[in-house]
Amino acid sequence: MQLTTRLRLVLGRPFRRAGHRTALVAAGLPLHLAVVPLWLWLLGTLAALVPAVTPLPVLLTLVVTPLLTAGQRRRYRALVGKDLPRPAVPGPGRGWKSAVRRLTSRTLWRQACYHAGAGPLFALLDLAVLAIWATALVAASLYVWMWALPPQWRVTALGHTTQAAYITAGGLALLFLGPRLTGALVRLETRAAEVLLGPSRAEKLARRVADLAESRAGVLDAADAERRRIERDLHDGAQQRLVSLAVNLGLARSTLGDLPEDARKVIDEAHREAKEAIAELSNLVRGLHPAVLEDRGLDAALSGVAARLPIPVRLAVDLPQRPSPTVEAVAYFVVSEALTNVVKHARATRADVAVERRGESLLVVVTDDGVGGADLAAAGGTGLAGLAKRVASVDGRFSCRSPAGGPTVITVQLPCAPGSP
Repeated sequence: MQLTTRLRLVLGRPFRRAGHRTALVAAGLPLHLAVVPLWLWLLGTLAALVPAVTPLPVLLTLVVTPLLTAGQRRRYRALVGKDLPRPAVPGPGRGWKSAVRRLTSRTLWRQACYHAGAGPLFALLDLAVLAIWATALVAASLYVWMWALPPQWRVTALGHTTQAAYITAGGLALLFLGPRLTGALVRLETRAAEVLLGPSRAEKLARRVADLAESRAGVLDAADAERRRIERDLHDGAQQRLVSLAVNLGLARSTLGDLPEDARKVIDEAHREAKEAIAELSNLVRGLHPAVLEDRGLDAALSGVAARLPIPVRLAVDLPQRPSPTVEAVAYFVVSEALTNVVKHARATRADVAVERRGESLLVVVTDDGVGGADLAAAGGTGLAGLAKRVASVDGRFSCRSPAGGPTVITVQLPCAPGSP
């Protein structure tokens, strides 16, 4: 039983998809032959030396090319379930400029090359494969045709049984060869259609880059949303519990006056550690995503950062409208980290921060009057390399100009276009 099943699989495998592929070849024959009359017309005008008529076949070829391309796409989709990728096409428009743009597009000419150049060649191959199938079916069923003959003819035909056996054997061989030839032709036509009727290599790369950029923007938005969720959970949960604990310890220290000295020291130590934990947790929450940034925007959040620094900071924020949350968060952390670096490393007496919208970009400039000498390449301890990576994550540009003796100017340009993260 297993041997029978295995033989059925081996013998029937070549014919499983042969029907759909043969139908694909037969349906492609009229589409491939559609441009042949225009070719003959073009050759006729060239032979008759009629230059005024010569451009007409070419223009008609370009006009019917989109229709033939749509027919090819429908053929592949209906018969083998394959969707050919669509190339980029010029935008819709009216007037002669739009028509010229469509007629001169590389996509249209690549499709025209397929229909006018590869089409007639594929038509010949289609005819050859269909002829092989017809010959194989007729030859393999020769004895059926012979028995269908009238009796007086059948005797004459049966006299050539040896020749009929050879023809039948050849027909059976062609039947097993037909699916392979059909499959090879379908693969060749599909590859040519993907190359000439689909997007070019440059368009595929552009689409891939766009898909990756969109995917990365989604990841960045998800990460920023997760940071905001963690900030809210810490602020509304653990931080509030610590505040309540510190208040209770403070009340216990104030109201319980008859406690032993050792117990009072323990309460005082616990109260001090609770307040330190609250301060550390506040810094952690502020580093994740400050609530004021989400509630009141970049101006208020940066004002809070500047107010906490030990040096004077002149802040100028000019934003007619708020950027996206991801870009806003990147701008905030860039300014915050840059000002932290100023306090730690620059030995500066003042700093300036300017944030403004220029076209489709958010421009951030941080300047200090410190000693300079900041090097992005050797920025292991200054955090500049981390800033550059954070800016690059949203396709921004980061530059740092810090000559010896100062001043240091950090310039960041973040995209704020509608399609930016």
